Amino acid sequence: MGNARAGRGRRVRLAVVGNPDNRRVRLFAEAALAAGFAEPRVVPWLDVLRDGGADFASDEVVRLDSPGEHPGVDRLLRDTDDPTRVEGGARWYARFTAAVRTLRGGVRLDDPGELAVLFDKRRCHQVLARAGVPVPDSPTSGGAAPMHGWADLRALMRSHRMPRAFVKPAHGSSASGVIALETAGGGRLRATTSVECVDGRLFNSLRVRRITAETEVAALVDALAPDGLHLERWLPKATVGRRTADLRVVVVAGRATHAVVRTSRWPMTNLHLGGARGDLSAVMAVAGPAWAEALDVCERAAACFPGTLAVGVDLLPVTGWQRFAVAEVNAFGDLLPRLTGLPGTPAEGLDTYRTQLAALAGHLATPRADRTTTEHRATL
Repeated sequence: MGNARAGRGRRVRLAVVGNPDNRRVRLFAEAALAAGFAEPRVVPWLDVLRDGGADFASDEVVRLDSPGEHPGVDRLLRDTDDPTRVEGGARWYARFTAAVRTLRGGVRLDDPGELAVLFDKRRCHQVLARAGVPVPDSPTSGGAAPMHGWADLRALMRSHRMPRAFVKPAHGSSASGVIALETAGGGRLRATTSVECVDGRLFNSLRVRRITAETEVAALVDALAPDGLHLERWLPKATVGRRTADLRVVVVAGRATHAVVRTSRWPMTNLHLGGARGDLSAVMAVAGPAWAEALDVCERAAACFPGTLAVGVDLLPVTGWQRFAVAEVNAFGDLLPRLTGLPGTPAEGLDTYRTQLAALAGHLATPRADRTTTEHRATL
């Protein structure tokens, strides 16, 4: 792959829209150079937002990376440069998807229409469900039942017989604003969350806490509701060493290539909230023949977004590791430093970025013709 040439013999020219000093951009550029590509041209999100877009040559292959972790960009997208603030998700979504549409030319690795679905949990859930991908039950799928506050949430939980549910901001990420809610008879409830309300403003904390006062939970939900909420049934997760567990599986060009086990003593397994990586080989052994089904579910989820080269699928293993459901599909879910590909796949020994570059160069085989990103390959 030294010449990094695509199917028609032309040298691939890479461009990345991202935050230049961010580790995502740096790691991808390092992977590109190591794989024999020329150094990618970096187009800052800050310039895109300030200048009303950016132009790319017809033969430039354009990768979008996360606009997060940059105060100036966050200010333009959410009107705040405090990364711990929760509010502004709807504003972020509208401005981000509008900015994506101002990128002109080039060969895109991230379809704008698909990005708009991926960053709306309600729309993404509906797309997956209609494709037959197993997902948790949700009365808000596709925006069918808007939640304007606590009263709507409680009514939906009762009418759909959901004593335990996850409440998620429609456009959130990294567990921002997520509430794991449990209810019982006599009006008892318990909410697990990392969000706190201080002087009427919502903040994410690295400290997960439990709340049992309905008035406090109701206030949080009412404050989150204006940005849009998504409600999902809480499935009983499998465990690893008495810790709840789920999986982040990266799918590249239609094939599940990388997987990491995330474990926690909390319902949310995000590493920044105290989660830890688990033993993947042990999980594969426990799952046995069902492991192939887990990867198949992830590939089916990714197949719903054929215009996007790589996605990160959050997979929920139900108790016993024999059944699986997709919690979310992440457009920027490939940041898994130092993680190499699954044994026995073409990605073995490659990180997520090198795997995507191998796909661009035509060196990554996909499992079935109906699950390839042929759109990308035909253009290159």
